[in-house]
Amino acid sequence: MKLQGKVHKFGANINTDVIIPARYLNVSEPGELARHCMEDIDAEFITKVEPGDIIVAATNFGCGSSREHAPLAIKASGISCVIAQSFARIFFRNAINIGLPLLECAEATNETEAGDILEVDLSRGEIDNVSKLKRFTAKPYPEFMMGIIASGGLIEYTKNRLSNRSP
Repeated sequence: MKLQGKVHKFGANINTDVIIPARYLNVSEPGELARHCMEDIDAEFITKVEPGDIIVAATNFGCGSSREHAPLAIKASGISCVIAQSFARIFFRNAINIGLPLLECAEATNETEAGDILEVDLSRGEIDNVSKLKRFTAKPYPEFMMGIIASGGLIEYTKNRLSNRSP
């Protein structure tokens, strides 16, 4: 699975309250959540994102509360992938469960700027910075996780697996 998009760069410790402020936790519609994604750190974020774009961040992305709204808001905003040096574990799990791919790669985050164009091959763990002609390698997803991502999340993956089972 290959992705390509423009980079939106953030620093360390981007918590779930920054990703989707608590005042919107009564909202469950993905499109409405997307309208408020990152608004407290970058009020114009949602107007700058184009489908397929990629967030690149430093360490501990998604820390804070375990709200599932955070990865959902990111995915619904059009972001195709998040690359960071590290992720909060519960955020990582929530993101994979809804089909939002995440990659950990310190080298890529250190050598990527806002506006760069990245091409990401999830199955190989390759991150190509097209703007700087550099390649970075992250740990590729195992086959079952690629299945979850390709299905759009754990629920669809499970439905597909159950419907393909013979009686």
